[in-house]
Amino acid sequence: MILSSLPDHDGSRCTLSQEPDGWLRATWRGFVDTEEALRGADNYLNALQNLYNPCLLNDNVALMGPWFDSIEWLERVWMPQATQLGLRYVAHVVQADSLSDILTVCFNRGTAGALELQIFQQVTEAEAWLRTCQQRVAVAA
Repeated sequence: MILSSLPDHDGSRCTLSQEPDGWLRATWRGFVDTEEALRGADNYLNALQNLYNPCLLNDNVALMGPWFDSIEWLERVWMPQATQLGLRYVAHVVQADSLSDILTVCFNRGTAGALELQIFQQVTEAEAWLRTCQQRVAVAA
């Protein structure tokens, strides 16, 4: 179920949906500039305030060009807010035309705290990992 879609003037967009398996999926398409990335990240936080879900699939397969360049902002501002709202597991799928992106190169895992981040090349692998994470959450509850 699509929760929101944030199109940009150049045709790129960030779509946030709740998947039948329960987790949230942020799907990025096209060339996403920093302003658009910030809007998409804030949009996710707004959704999380109203809908508890500890799992996020961040799907960059259809992303073109350089990925969001503000890892410092993600670590300092976004991540503490997201974990406070209950996010615990992030499956990050890199864009199709690369084996890595700025997140895989620059992310400081030490700042993640309660957040577990895994990097994937394929969406199906990320989905399988999130199913395992959901089982952990169910057992802990």
